[in-house]
Amino acid sequence: MAPNSHVTDESEKLPPHKTVYVDTDRVACDGGGGALGHPKVYYDLDENGEAHCFYCCAHFIKK
Repeated sequence: MAPNSHVTDESEKLPPHKTVYVDTDRVACDGGGGALGHPKVYYDLDENGEAHCFYCCAHFIKK
């Protein structure tokens, strides 16, 4: 591969993240996959009412 080339193959793109609408200022995420998920983590929503999970890229938005 040439040094200045970049990936353009559709199969190499990241999967889309899921968006979850919430009513609270604090959320928990475990990846939703049971044993195939990730450790449960908690996030406080920012001043815009949003948070992103560092494991699965879930996007939490306050309604």
